[in-house]
Amino acid sequence: MNPAIDTRDLSFAYKDRGVLHAVSLSVEKGEMVGILGPNGSGKTTLLRVLSAVLDAQGEIKLNGRNIATYGRRELSKLFAVVAQESHVNFPYTVAEIVLMGRASYHSPFALEGKKDLAVARASMELTDCLSLSDRYLHELSGGEKQRVMIARALAQEPEILLLDEPSAFLDLKHQVQVFELLRRLNRERVLTIVGALHDLNLAALFFSRLVMLREGKIYRDGSPREVLTEKTIDEVYGIRVRVEPDPSGEKPQLFICPSS
Repeated sequence: MNPAIDTRDLSFAYKDRGVLHAVSLSVEKGEMVGILGPNGSGKTTLLRVLSAVLDAQGEIKLNGRNIATYGRRELSKLFAVVAQESHVNFPYTVAEIVLMGRASYHSPFALEGKKDLAVARASMELTDCLSLSDRYLHELSGGEKQRVMIARALAQEPEILLLDEPSAFLDLKHQVQVFELLRRLNRERVLTIVGALHDLNLAALFFSRLVMLREGKIYRDGSPREVLTEKTIDEVYGIRVRVEPDPSGEKPQLFICPSS
């Protein structure tokens, strides 16, 4: 097997504060993996290390090659990243933002071609933001901005998609639409997806494999049924929950048990 992502003993610290500790994780091509854990467990840091934003100790291989052997343009074609919050300091329209996802496919001063425009339009249609194409990004709500950033990532036509809280700022309708879209892209395009998630119920419904982090280490790794147990949630999050199957009987769903 030749995993899309393969890490060995990843460790990372911000100054003297260790955040990741000997994390070894293998993600096969076409897998859809959700990274779970409370705030401070290392989810976002792990994604930033995988996307080469942070340089950690240990080894990372992408498609069998050490990440250090890739150039920036190669990496931007290989994977796309959707951060939890994106800051754009200039008044770009939605269409211009999405077209930025095509930058790695032509020289810096070249104009976008027909294919670039077609891919950008298709990406906006998929994420339900084509109607926003002429509006400026700073005019949009948080949820609308998030959909635009996902569209930009899809416009890169990546093999690997890394997402940090992809449903952040989205209303319930668009949360479901985004996760349904991700699952469809995963199946139809064999797109490898790794997402850091807070919503455990959505993670269980849409991701076939979950990795639970606790204090920078992998605490559980397996199917939703294997990872989302009452005992694990109590140990990792410090809260009591009741776990019951969803209507299909296949996916676990969590219900908080109030302390009083």
